[in-house]
Amino acid sequence: MKSLFLILAEGEEGGHTPESPLAIEWIEIVLSLVVFGLLFFAIKKFVVPRFESTYAERTAAIEGGLAAAETKQAEADAKLAELEQQLADARHEAARIREEAREQGAAIIAEMREQAQAESSRIVEHGKAQIEAERQQAVTSLRAEVGSLATNLAGRIVGESLEDDARQGRVVERFLAELETGTPGAN
Repeated sequence: MKSLFLILAEGEEGGHTPESPLAIEWIEIVLSLVVFGLLFFAIKKFVVPRFESTYAERTAAIEGGLAAAETKQAEADAKLAELEQQLADARHEAARIREEAREQGAAIIAEMREQAQAESSRIVEHGKAQIEAERQQAVTSLRAEVGSLATNLAGRIVGESLEDDARQGRVVERFLAELETGTPGAN
């Protein structure tokens, strides 16, 4: 390995002797500035515009995406509000239909009760009329039988025949009238 002194000594022998290791080489500085200027100009002219256009495109795409997302969100919110309104309307309609059904059911029940009451009253009236007709028929039948029996009995008691229809009818009517009033007549 060579020492630093040997390398410096060889450099002096080669004919190139630097003045000082800290000496400024103006050619290198100017050449570096020119290369830096060309590199700066090339980057500014070609690379930076592409970066700017790419940045602008990405910004526009992101902003467009955000705007589209906001639009979609607004549409979704509007659709959600519309669906909620439709749901509320459907609930109100269902409640109204239930209430109408309840009212109709109550009306039907009331009507059926009225019909049942009317039918019951009609049946009772018909039964009463039938019972009254049967009673009248029984009374008429009993009057005829009682009259016949009373005439026969009276004829036996009196000892004469009460075959005369007018006399027989008067006797029977008087007898039945006394039975209905509950006061026996004095003969």
